[in-house]
Amino acid sequence: MHDDAAISAPTRPTAPSARRRVKLPLNLGRALPVLGVVAGLLLLWEAVKFLFGISDQRLPHVADVVAVFFTRTQGGTGPLLLTQMLINAWATFQVALSGFIIGGVLGFALALLFTWVGTLERGCLPFVIGSQTVPILAIAPMVVIGLGQVNAPEWAAKAVVAAYLTFFPVTIGMLRGLRATPPAALDLMRSYAASPLQVFFKLRLPSSLPYLFTSLKVAATASVIGAIVAELPAAAQRGIGLVILNAAQFYNSRPPALYAAILVAGLVGLAFYGLVVLAEKLIVRNAR
Repeated sequence: MHDDAAISAPTRPTAPSARRRVKLPLNLGRALPVLGVVAGLLLLWEAVKFLFGISDQRLPHVADVVAVFFTRTQGGTGPLLLTQMLINAWATFQVALSGFIIGGVLGFALALLFTWVGTLERGCLPFVIGSQTVPILAIAPMVVIGLGQVNAPEWAAKAVVAAYLTFFPVTIGMLRGLRATPPAALDLMRSYAASPLQVFFKLRLPSSLPYLFTSLKVAATASVIGAIVAELPAAAQRGIGLVILNAAQFYNSRPPALYAAILVAGLVGLAFYGLVVLAEKLIVRNAR
């Protein structure tokens, strides 16, 4: 009887190997969409150039922009343009990092003051918001010339300009984060007779970290922009802003160099943003 049942019972077909999902490594899975977008933009670049008949003087080929990185500077006797750009990019990155730290600390401190002293927030927050309506191109020469009169280091003047663009998003983001604490959690801490410092370090600060890092991501790219803009009136010896200015002056003789400099400036901002994302994953994960 058991044998007959075993014979008559239908057998479930085995799934073919083609139905098995191929799992990509985590990093590769995240990189594929980015690489796809980059490839699409490059194809669009060449398609626009071909369809509209844009000359190489106005819009060089992608291959020409890549090739210019490996050309020699100083009439063919100097280092590679890639090496020169990396040195200047590192100088800009250092200034942007200094401005990022100064602006981040200032924004954090202002958010704490506004949270604890409501009158100070009502009196000063409009001026904080209004400071961002003044164009950075007008602020940068004033800061550079003013600090130059007191013999301040060149990097300090550029860092202050970068901090000017950095402190505002940190102030607003941190202020919102400190006020996003659930009221039930505050009541629970009060029922435990927790001190104001305990409430801040054990509740308010951990709950505000996602808001803080969101604002720091914005501040990271803003600090790079501030550092580049500050290099122009400061007559800096190094910096990617100086490279962009020189490439624009000699655009007619070598158009791809300007596009290459802009590309490097964008990569500096992306690298800065990536460092903030990495710090967020390490810090916020531990805070949770």
